[in-house]
Amino acid sequence: MIFTDRVARGIASGKVTRVFRRWAAPRVRVGTKLHTKAGVVEIVSVDRVDTKDISDDDARAAGEQSLAALSATLRGTELDPVFRIEVRYTGPDERIELSDRADLSELEVGEISSALERLDRASRRGAWTTAVLVAVADNQGCRAAELATLLGREKESLKLDVRKLKNLGLTRSLDVGYEISSRGATYLRTIRSRSPA
Repeated sequence: MIFTDRVARGIASGKVTRVFRRWAAPRVRVGTKLHTKAGVVEIVSVDRVDTKDISDDDARAAGEQSLAALSATLRGTELDPVFRIEVRYTGPDERIELSDRADLSELEVGEISSALERLDRASRRGAWTTAVLVAVADNQGCRAAELATLLGREKESLKLDVRKLKNLGLTRSLDVGYEISSRGATYLRTIRSRSPA
C-alpha cells in the first residue's frame, strides 16, 4: 500500500486518520506497519464499506476537501469493493535516522559486515551485497531497471535486495532511483580502505 507524500504528511500530522481504497480484496492487515517518507504508519482497521455510506466527514478524515475529491482518488474497477482503512502515525522511520549517521564505530562496521554476510549466504545467487552497494554508490539516482541491467540482474529481485540494504540504513530511495546513504558511504570507504590495493 502506497501513500502519496501529501497523505503521508497528513497522517504524520494527525490530520489524516483514514484512507480509502478500491481493491478486489484487502491488501493490508490490521497491525501492519508501513514505512513512508513521513514516518511509520500503522494499519488500525480495514473495513469494507458501501460507497453510499462514505460521508464528507470521511473525505475530510482522508485529507480530501469533499466526497467528490475522495471519489476521484479511487482506482480500480467500479465492480471492486471499497475499503475504509483507519491509520495512525507511530513515529519517524528509524531507517532514515540510521542512514544519516556517517560516524561508524568498529563494532558497527563489524555488525554491518555480519548482516551483509548473512544476506549473501541466504541468497541463491551467491554474494550480491557489495556489488549492489557499489553499483548504487557509483550510479546515484539510477532507476532500478538500469541498475539491474548494469548488474545482469532481474529488476524485481534487485529492488527487493536494495530494500534489504535500505533496512540496514545503507541506501535510500529517491523519487527516481536510489542513492547510497551517509552510513552506506562510510561503510564502503571503510571496507575499501582495508582491502589490499
